[in-house]
This record gives sequence, C-alpha cells and structure tokens, in this order.
Amino acid sequence: MNILFVTPECAPLAKTGGLGDVSAALPPALARLGQDVRVLMPAYGDMKLGGALVASWSLPADGAWPAAQLLHVERVDAPSLLLLACPALYARGGTPYTDAGGRDFGDNALRFGLLARVAALLGTAASPIGWRADVVHANDWPCGLAPLYLRQARATDGAPVAASVLTVHNLAFQGLFPLTACEALGIAPAHRRIDGVEFWGQGSMLKAGLQFADAITTVSPRYASEIQTEAEGFGLDGVLRAQAARLQGILNGIDTTVWNPATDPLITERYGIGRLEAKAINKTALQAACGLEPRRERLLLGHVGRLTGQKGVDLIAGGADAIVRGGAQLVVLGSGEPALQAALSQAAARHPAHISVHLGFDETLAHQIVAGADAFLMPSRFEPCGLTQMYSQVYGTPPIVTPVGGLADSVNDAAAGGGGFLMAAATQAAFDEAVARATAAWAQARRWRGIQRAGMARDFAWDAPARAYLEVYGRVAPDTGMRLAR
Repeated sequence: MNILFVTPECAPLAKTGGLGDVSAALPPALARLGQDVRVLMPAYGDMKLGGALVASWSLPADGAWPAAQLLHVERVDAPSLLLLACPALYARGGTPYTDAGGRDFGDNALRFGLLARVAALLGTAASPIGWRADVVHANDWPCGLAPLYLRQARATDGAPVAASVLTVHNLAFQGLFPLTACEALGIAPAHRRIDGVEFWGQGSMLKAGLQFADAITTVSPRYASEIQTEAEGFGLDGVLRAQAARLQGILNGIDTTVWNPATDPLITERYGIGRLEAKAINKTALQAACGLEPRRERLLLGHVGRLTGQKGVDLIAGGADAIVRGGAQLVVLGSGEPALQAALSQAAARHPAHISVHLGFDETLAHQIVAGADAFLMPSRFEPCGLTQMYSQVYGTPPIVTPVGGLADSVNDAAAGGGGFLMAAATQAAFDEAVARATAAWAQARRWRGIQRAGMARDFAWDAPARAYLEVYGRVAPDTGMRLAR
C-alpha cells in the first residue's frame, strides 16, 4: 500500500509537541510492516533537508497559490521525505504556526491549505512525482482540508483517488479562518455550509477533515469517547457523534530507539529493569545539575512540558510548598503561561534547595529529568494521548496523572499492581493526595521497586499501533492488495 503521511511537523526537523514525535516514529513503523510510506511536510525557514535530495518537481502558481517546489529527500533508516518548499509561505522565523512573538501567522489558512492541496494531488492520477498514494493520512487541523480536496476530486470526474484518514491529536486547535477565504482556498460552494467547513460563522480546517475523511482516528481510545461529549468536544462533539461509526481511538506508541534507559546517550548512567540500582546515579547527577540538596532519601518529582492550565501546571505550582513539607523535591522544565512561569519561579525562590525551575526547553535535560526523577508529574485536565507518561514508566519513573484521555489508557494505578498513580480528579486536593500516596510508597523500598518494574514491563513500542492503523487503511482502501509483513 502506498501511504502518504502528511503532517505540519516531524522531529527533529520541526517539532512543537507530540505530533512531531509521532510523525517521526509512526511512518517508520508502517514501513517495517512492508508498506511504501512517504512523509509530506513544509520546508520551514532554514530547515536542513535531513537526508539526500534525489529529485524535485515544480508546482506552478495557481490563483492564490504561489509557486512551490516538491523536494524528494531520501533518509537513512526512515521513509522518504517530501518537502513542500514555498519561501513565500514557509521561510519565516518562529514556530510552524506562530511568529517569534507567539502570534498566529495571518495567512495560516493559505499556508496549510497549500500543504493539504498538494497532499490531495499526490492521491490522484495527476500526481506529478510518478507515485500515487492509496491512502492520505492527514494529521490535525493543518492537514484538515486534504480529505475535502480528495472528496472534491472524486466528485469532479469520478476517477479513482486516495482514501483519506484524519488523526485528531488535539481537538482544541481547529484551524479557523474567515469564510471569505473559501474561494481562494478552492473550497466548493456546496462545502462552505454548516455540513461542510462552516463553524460558528467561520471556516474550520479541522471540521473539514472530520466531515470528509473516510476514517477518523484519535490518539487514544478514551479520548475518542471524551471528544464526543459537550464538555470535551470544543463545539465539534455533535459532528463527532454523527461520525462515530468512522471514529476510532488508537493509543500512540513511543520511539524506543530514542527513549530507552538502557541505550539513552543523554543520561548520566544507563540502566534497565535488571539494573535498577543504577538509576540512583542519574538522580544524584540531576540534583547536582539543578542545585538541589543531594538527598537520596527525598522523593524527587519531575515535570517536563508546556506550562499551561491544560497541563495542570497550576496544581504543581499550588502544591509546591506541600511537596517540600512532605519531604520531596521538584524539578520543572518547560515554558508557557507567564503567570504559571512566575508562580513556579517564586516557589523555587522560596525553596532553592528543594525546587528547581528551568524555563525553556532542553532535550538533554528532558531526558535527564525522566531518568533522574523518582516520579513524574502529569496532572493534565485533558490529554489526548501524552507521551511522557509512557517515557517515564519505561524509565522506572512512576507517573502521577489524572484519569483522562491517553493518561487513563496508559497508566495503571499502583494500588492495582500498576506502574503509576492515578489522581481522583484534576483538583488541588486530588493532586496533593496522589503526591502524598507516592511519597508514602517511596518510603517502602521493596514496594517502590515493584511499582517501577510494573511500568518498565509495559510495551509501548509502535508495532501494535502501526498494525491498528493498517487495519484502518485496509477498511477505507480495501482494493489496494495490502499485505502486512510478518
């Protein structure tokens, strides 16, 4: 099967969150199952190719679409990369979505409309590269128009076009744009209504994907249920309930070639389930690097991520004093809402020997926190999947999480023989209680080892999720003669 995996980001070329990690790991897992996979993404700014350029094709300007190039890059041990080069749209500073000041680019509809348009083109007989996708797998709102463009191409002349799959990584981000842009984006008048892209007087790229994709997936089974409710549906719950027969949750995997304590080159001392005592060396190194008292007997809590209310960081800040009073320490790495950054920094100033806060992001420090902390904090209010709670279990660092989305699907509570601690709810009282439970368990060395081993024994590799995606592809494109490598 020919699979086009279209994404706005892919680590290490461009990454703002979990989607970048998924885009780097799922396509190789699909390729290992014998599929012909190509990854399509924009060529941002001065982004390096990431491999050897073997071909290029010109895409002429057309209406509102500026001229562009499609670059075919061959990579070592990874599927081919198709980079969409269009300096007028992508050669900018900032993130893939925002400028250096954190503001959305005003022409994001055109920027990602072009990405979706080219993805759809590669799923038709008009594909300019001598290869046509059987399935176009679109990811999140930046790729949401691809299923619509494929549906329009299918309706135009009845010629075979690729099937489409849309994966929702975070329903909160919906790719809104003025309805007046529909003409420039090539959205047919029939699809500009409420049963198409229209969403409360605007257009929504994500809604377009939900309406027109042949299959919809989310990144955990629990999240697939949650987003069909008014509380978690962000205004699209009705659309999702209407499409429930085409909606499936598949829990993300993790890249175990990158996140493996036995081989990780970024941590101080490598270890595994059979050599857990070596984990303490990483704790001592982390305490020293962060200026904390080198107290092995204190439970060291870690957090890495966006410092936002969605991630429950206000609960971490609100519980910081209680953490120290309870005999634990805390290391935080991340950036986000200024008020939360300030609250955490103030907590570190009150307890410099026991709380360390690092604003920004550092990949090496992230690995060192996951390896060196004793337990990991992830009290999200909603979490489509989450990856760090899986990393932390693999590293023998039991996570403390809320029972939502992928957290509930990937963490079993220690009281039931699992490798983590589930909070009762996303409240301060529930957070403080879960931290207290973890602190009490930490004081019982034999019990703690059992909790660590329960998490480290979990298999979070991408093989099973990749096979689940192939089953989805086979349902929407049944005539491609797909065969799974055994």
